Amino acid sequence: MYKLFIILGLLFILISNSCTTSVLPQNKEVDEFINKWHKAAAEAELTSYFDMMSENAIYIGTDAGERWTKKEFFTFCEPHFLKGKTWDFKPFDRQIYFSDDNKTIWFDELLNTWMGVCRGSGVIVLENGELKISHYHLSVTIKNEKMNEFLLINQE
Repeated sequence: MYKLFIILGLLFILISNSCTTSVLPQNKEVDEFINKWHKAAAEAELTSYFDMMSENAIYIGTDAGERWTKKEFFTFCEPHFLKGKTWDFKPFDRQIYFSDDNKTIWFDELLNTWMGVCRGSGVIVLENGELKISHYHLSVTIKNEKMNEFLLINQE
């Protein structure tokens, strides 16, 4: 009888584990989430764009002075979004990485932008079962052989 309870208990655990669906994000879900975030910017969807960011999010732009908290970035972006004058970044190469517990995700991506090819990198966290951008860093890419020309421009 004791062995029967052990076997039934183990079967119950196996069955219940196989029937539960994973709430942890997968590559495709994360990829779609980032694409949706970029699309919200391109379509000037202010609320959607900022709802996809964590409350303590940081956005770092291409200018050395651009380190924005979510609130500061919202204040900067709002008039542009309301006028429909935003940016349209088109990712074409993205790598996604997961922490061991799948609750922290980081990524890097190349983007076609009005500035040419840029690199974005970011951190996504899982908050209350939802993906949220916690940190995003946008940088302009410069070919190594053009670095001396860039340094001359940057000194002006």
